[in-house]
Amino acid sequence: MVNEIILNDNSIRIEKYKEELENGLHKIVIEFKVTSEDYHDTTVLLYEGSFDVKVPETGLAVRGTIQQYSTSVTNLYEKGQVAIFTLTLLEVKN
Repeated sequence: MVNEIILNDNSIRIEKYKEELENGLHKIVIEFKVTSEDYHDTTVLLYEGSFDVKVPETGLAVRGTIQQYSTSVTNLYEKGQVAIFTLTLLEVKN
């Protein structure tokens, strides 16, 4: 099972991981928890939109861009909140 993904050298512990090929490109869907304390740093990272994506457990290393993104809680500025973020990344052709 995949427990970690690295986006632009930022390690993220993940709860769910799914990888498939779409038109010959890697498509990765992940779910991970974000606390109110980590919310700002996580969203700043995600606003970058495109990433060097590494999956240490599988050896996958690609350039990817966000295809879809959602969160279970919209106001993580309230202390003590935890949200599940769902992120879909699609490999970018070089």
